[in-house]
Amino acid sequence: MSDAIKHECGIAMVRLLKPLQYYKDKYGTAFYGVNKMYLLMEKQHNRGQDGAGLASIKFNVAPGTRYISRIRSNQSQPIQDIFGKINERIAGVLEENPAKTNDIKWQEENVPYLGNLFLGHVRYGTFGKNSIESVHPFLRQRNWKHQNLIVAGNFNMTNSKQLLNDLVDLGQHPKEFTDTVTVMEKIGHFLEDEVSELYIKAKEEGYSKKDASGYIEENLNIQNILKRSAKNWDGGYAMAGLLGHGDAFVLRDPSAIRPAFYYQDDEVVVVASERPAIQTVFNVPIGKIKEIDRGHALIIKKNGETSMSPVLEQRPKKSCSFERIYFSRGSDASIYEERKNLGKYVFPEVLKSIDNDIENAVFSYIPNTAETSFFGMMEAAEDVLNQQKTAAILAGDGKLTKDEVVDILSKRPRFEKIAIKDAKLRTFITDDSSRNDLVAHVYDVTYGVVKETDNLVIIDDSIVRGTTLKKSIIKILDRLNPKKIVVVSSAPQIRYPDCYGIDMAKINDFIAFKATLELLKETNQYHIIDTVYAKCKKQEVSEDKDVVNYVKEIYAPFKDEQISAKIAQMLKTPEIKSEVEVIFQPVSGLHKACPDNLGDWYFTGDYPTDGGNRVVNQAFINFYEGSDQRAY
Repeated sequence: MSDAIKHECGIAMVRLLKPLQYYKDKYGTAFYGVNKMYLLMEKQHNRGQDGAGLASIKFNVAPGTRYISRIRSNQSQPIQDIFGKINERIAGVLEENPAKTNDIKWQEENVPYLGNLFLGHVRYGTFGKNSIESVHPFLRQRNWKHQNLIVAGNFNMTNSKQLLNDLVDLGQHPKEFTDTVTVMEKIGHFLEDEVSELYIKAKEEGYSKKDASGYIEENLNIQNILKRSAKNWDGGYAMAGLLGHGDAFVLRDPSAIRPAFYYQDDEVVVVASERPAIQTVFNVPIGKIKEIDRGHALIIKKNGETSMSPVLEQRPKKSCSFERIYFSRGSDASIYEERKNLGKYVFPEVLKSIDNDIENAVFSYIPNTAETSFFGMMEAAEDVLNQQKTAAILAGDGKLTKDEVVDILSKRPRFEKIAIKDAKLRTFITDDSSRNDLVAHVYDVTYGVVKETDNLVIIDDSIVRGTTLKKSIIKILDRLNPKKIVVVSSAPQIRYPDCYGIDMAKINDFIAFKATLELLKETNQYHIIDTVYAKCKKQEVSEDKDVVNYVKEIYAPFKDEQISAKIAQMLKTPEIKSEVEVIFQPVSGLHKACPDNLGDWYFTGDYPTDGGNRVVNQAFINFYEGSDQRAY
């Protein structure tokens, strides 16, 4: 999208179901798991540029042998950084011990990261600083193997403060206030509780202290631990965890807000945030890859048994539609088709804007991520033009000459590459006026293809703040001297903050909100702002389940088209000569294009969890009171 917002985080897990010698014999390397983890994470690098981490666990190594390895990086190329260091470590050990090149048993005990179970994470930070301590996976260490806990996830909790207080009530003293640490400590608490109960049972059944560990590992109830831990969680999450002895799990939130896919055969169990990553890395057909059920955990025991276990009561499925619009890679078969449909379904409004005059219109897209929806818009334009051609031929009643028919058939929509981002340009000057001039040159344009009689139609994924459009894109498109610039958003108007992982926490950042404020002023209805503030303040002491999203009342007096028109007016600066119009996808078009991902709270204000209403409530209070704090 033209206004950059940070992506969702991504998870990757690989559980090898065969002895390491099997992979050496079949694939030529015992580092099969490490290699696959690199590919899974690299295929999801679009989901995280702030940091990356990997943890591995070895099974059945002797006491005194390191069985957990973890590495994290917050460098500019974090995936390359961690795997570069992993390769250096592995190569160093093998160079020092050349006689052990084919001794897989020795390697398993002596080479780091050569394990049976792997968890990787790529991160975009939305909460907390981008320090190395904020990079997943997190590790909770104990001397008992089954009490070691490794956690990584794609999530945000709306009620982190409550979860922190829950830990305090349990007698803990958390050292950090981040939702990841809070979640890990909650799981860790009930893990220890479960272990203690099993230890007592083992002693009662006559097991020695040493043998009790095996009994505990075999009987540890991951489902029960997660049920007790996640009882009060409010948010969107795909939460992955490893236990030191070899159990693993991935828990998905009850509304399926955050994505999680898995694949299993007789060699591996694989989990990833994106389906194409699994398809590509393991070369498996789409039908073999499944979604983790909402409110369920995929649990993999050390013995290889895998189950899909219910943990939380399911809510209506509200999978994040922004995953389909923008965040997930468009190489997924379903997402590719859905993005094309977004372009198709918004085209009727485009057609109205250009008075059905396809002949005098140039169609393009910005940025590159909008290319797929542009293809859909192309197909819709071609369909309409074909209808117009057919009508013209039929109107000729068989009396058209050959040249006239050829002339009609030769007409086609004009699709052009108009805007090209200059990746080399850096706005390094801090002086505002100079910096704004540089920002206006971030994009180059193709000259000579747009006539003064043309409407220039540009499709974008979505419009969040409108800053880049105003300061750069529209200004540079205006140099082509079109009759009108039509900016098309394949997504609806973003009106409400996200609180489940997307970095859109402040309501006053959104150009749709700012445009609505202007409309309220112009129509002498600004008192609605005061009324909504009073209602929101009154709810500050309410429980989440009782909070109502009164912010909807701000938008209620206006039609979508009125807000779009005001946005266009705000984006057109005095020096712009062309007429500017902005068209947004209607919510109905979004649902039609993405029927299985109906999570639309940032467009509609219909939050899938109770905590979402509290967050929008607080976001509006922050705006009204002039606070720059996050709402969660």
